[in-house]
Amino acid sequence: METSGPTGAGARQRSSVGRVHPTDHADLRARVGKALAAFLTDQRALLRGIDPALADVADAIDDFVLGGGKRLRPAFAYWGYRAAGGVDDDAVVAAVAALELVQASALMHDDLIDGSDTRRGEPAVHRRFATRHAGSGWQGGADAFGAAAAVLLGDLCLVWSDQLLHTSGLDGTAIARARPVFDLMRTEVTIGQYLDVHTQVTGDTSLRRASTVARYKSAKYTVERPLLLGAAIAGAPAAISAGLSDYGLPLGEAFQLRDDVLGVFGDPATTGKPAGDDLREGKRTYLVAAAFDAADRTRADALRAGLGDPDLSGDEVTRLRDIIVDTGALARTERRIDDLTTTALAALDALPIDPGAAAVLRDLASAATRRTF
Repeated sequence: METSGPTGAGARQRSSVGRVHPTDHADLRARVGKALAAFLTDQRALLRGIDPALADVADAIDDFVLGGGKRLRPAFAYWGYRAAGGVDDDAVVAAVAALELVQASALMHDDLIDGSDTRRGEPAVHRRFATRHAGSGWQGGADAFGAAAAVLLGDLCLVWSDQLLHTSGLDGTAIARARPVFDLMRTEVTIGQYLDVHTQVTGDTSLRRASTVARYKSAKYTVERPLLLGAAIAGAPAAISAGLSDYGLPLGEAFQLRDDVLGVFGDPATTGKPAGDDLREGKRTYLVAAAFDAADRTRADALRAGLGDPDLSGDEVTRLRDIIVDTGALARTERRIDDLTTTALAALDALPIDPGAAAVLRDLASAATRRTF
């Protein structure tokens, strides 16, 4: 276990021009993956000891958690810890790995709510279990079984996130400092998800509501709270935590706006989801709200008619994309991403933290907003 400080081995991995070396993040991803694999191996043994039918549950969670993901949230948490003066520790890596189980829970539930067929190019959990039901000739409805399984597996991942945090090897004092941040983060992402659903059913297309949803469903949960979780583990002073928040919140919003753009214009080979999926799901994102804000009546009516139609054809998706581009909404969203990222980096530059940790956080900002992981 490495015990050097922020200017030790971690700093030596970075290049002479102060940029994070690609192996820095790859190494942390591998360590997070190792911590998750060890934890899930123990949980598999527990499930198998209860009933053989739970092998399907263990398999699905293993595939979902270990089979993909950028490990972005653990990276922000780990480097928030290092920025606050923490030294590298395997227990810290295991603790921040708990964020991946929160993420798994959120995505399983999100895919069910949105009726998404795929996640990372593979069947979404509710589709996986519906297929298992249909292929086994079981009684009842396959879709209902799939939905129930996704709810329960998502809940199980959320329970396990708590367990991994508490069994990570952190001392009790560090866990007590981390606990309020961890709890608030999970509350925020849950109410953000509710606001997202509420926005769709009420048809609210305001920029204010779109920004609120982006902030609570993703921005805080992806960047700000992980940073503050790491800082809390390290026992950061209030000024450092406040500065990390000033960096993390606008960056998290920029991350979500990039996600919104990819949800409409992204390449399915990269996103792992069908082209224009956010349009079929009726997402009232900042991108869509900006289009409504600038559209004339004809374009607004066309956008409103198509948004949320699960049977949109490829040509219809293209027409809605054209409206978004023609109204200037795409350009407006890209400018906002740039502005938010600039604000975040200015806050980072003002933080009195180790230059090595600052360099990594700067590179993480680029990766989060450009999706270069």
